[in-house]
Amino acid sequence: MSRSLVSPSSLKRKRPETQLPGLVDAEHAILNLIKSKKDLGIWTREIKLETKLADNVVTKSVKSLLAKGLIKEVVNIQNKAKKTYMAVEFEPSKEISGGEWYNNGELDKQLIDALKLVCFRYMRMQKVATLEGVHNEIKKNGVVTFDISSQQIGEILNSMVLDNDIIEVKSTGLGDYYSIPIGKTCYRVAGGAGVAKGPRMGAFATIPCGACPRISFCTSDGVISPSTCVYYTKWLGIDF
Repeated sequence: MSRSLVSPSSLKRKRPETQLPGLVDAEHAILNLIKSKKDLGIWTREIKLETKLADNVVTKSVKSLLAKGLIKEVVNIQNKAKKTYMAVEFEPSKEISGGEWYNNGELDKQLIDALKLVCFRYMRMQKVATLEGVHNEIKKNGVVTFDISSQQIGEILNSMVLDNDIIEVKSTGLGDYYSIPIGKTCYRVAGGAGVAKGPRMGAFATIPCGACPRISFCTSDGVISPSTCVYYTKWLGIDF
């Protein structure tokens, strides 16, 4: 009975599939570490401590991984001086990015001002409003493109209370409060309904564009543009 011959090359141990081609050992170790941190990322000092690699090796490897598009640098709002790295397949967690209130690591004042203005106008119209009522108004009008929570609207209202733009009160169930259960927390314009006071905001928020839910689609030659916007022309006082 003849023995089947086995090629010597087939006896060689196969190389692990996990290591990407073109990565040296240091890069591979650092990439795996960064991926393990998922959406929290990791900063340079922690990479050095956990891998126990020399500073120059870590620096060179990180630069190489960035150039290959395998990792990215993200802004950590808790400490912007830290260089935080994350694998490209992850998006920063709210603890890192600050959530919807931040844009590229900076507080999105334009968004916050626009929301304050909408809240104030709704409250002035209703005379008194609950958190749920304001939240429903924001969602109904499509002021924001993301799924905004009642907690986030609560943060906006609390900020307006601190700025003395609105006041927080308890419903008495009488008069303006007739439709709100007694004792429920609600809000009204500071100084009473009809007062002309409002949120102290930048000049941008005083024009219709400041609260426009379609501003991201507005261009000078587009379907939505300042020249065709009825709200903008009314604000300018132009009569066509």
